[in-house]
Amino acid sequence: MARATDKMIATVFRCLLMLAFAALAAATRVPLAAQSGPGSLEGTWSFSTLTPLERPAEFAGRATITDAEAAAWVAQSLERNNRDRRDGGAGVDVARAVNDYWFDRGENLALNRGRRMTSLIVDPPDGRLPSMTADAQKRLAAGNTDNRAHPADGPENRSLQERCLSFNAGPPMLPGPYNNIVRIFETAGFVVIVNEMIHDARVVPLDGRPHPPAGIRRWQGESRGRWEGATLVIDTTNFTANSNVRGGDEQLRLTERLTRADPRTLHYEFTVDDPTAFTRAWTGLLPMTLTTEPMFEYACHEGNHALMDILRGARYEEAHR
Repeated sequence: MARATDKMIATVFRCLLMLAFAALAAATRVPLAAQSGPGSLEGTWSFSTLTPLERPAEFAGRATITDAEAAAWVAQSLERNNRDRRDGGAGVDVARAVNDYWFDRGENLALNRGRRMTSLIVDPPDGRLPSMTADAQKRLAAGNTDNRAHPADGPENRSLQERCLSFNAGPPMLPGPYNNIVRIFETAGFVVIVNEMIHDARVVPLDGRPHPPAGIRRWQGESRGRWEGATLVIDTTNFTANSNVRGGDEQLRLTERLTRADPRTLHYEFTVDDPTAFTRAWTGLLPMTLTTEPMFEYACHEGNHALMDILRGARYEEAHR
């Protein structure tokens, strides 16, 4: 009886505590107008697009193309990447792995000022990634050699995507094969960026605090934000060596600029400045569209049987060489 009474008292106490927190949150909640900063970014945004990061050779020298040209290229791209094709033999069929139904790459090229973009990279003007530095080329070559020699000794040999640690959720945010949705929340002192892919959430303080010491490293880096007029500027440093933005390293400094261009469009611009990896900084632009689509849970780590199967398969291959 005493144990039952104690349990009942504990339950009542928890309920009262929850009510107290709810009342405190309601009393201290900042009105939306105050939360949103000079140019409210709040909402759920889709960034699905077939525009590649780098400009395809057939569009060399052309940052944008007509709707008709875009439609023809999109049709070819969708057919080329159709996972439901059955040509190429059994090995190719197995490598396609997942039915096309599950992909959500988008249905057109990104639209910027009424024209279809041929690349997300807008600087350099050729729409291509700048050259890697000599040291970065050596580092990547050594890493590739090591990966070939030890492709699956343990989970640390596999990619961040396979280990469910990071994906195109970034930063910077880049479109992937699916889960291309981001939700943005604002308060008086923070902006929270929640990506559907691997349910990553970045909490960006706006109070002017400095970045942490160089010894502190995170997969997504450490972000600090400020308003410049109607544009939210986010400065991110303290990446890990394995964050690897297109071959970059831990010296990356990422600057993101988010501006609400109109009620349904969010312009997301980012600049990658990584002097030990690239011979120059480069900038991308990814227009996003307001959406009413729901965000789905990305339960990548719920057992993650695929990773265990990869390692198990590697052990089988080693035993049967």
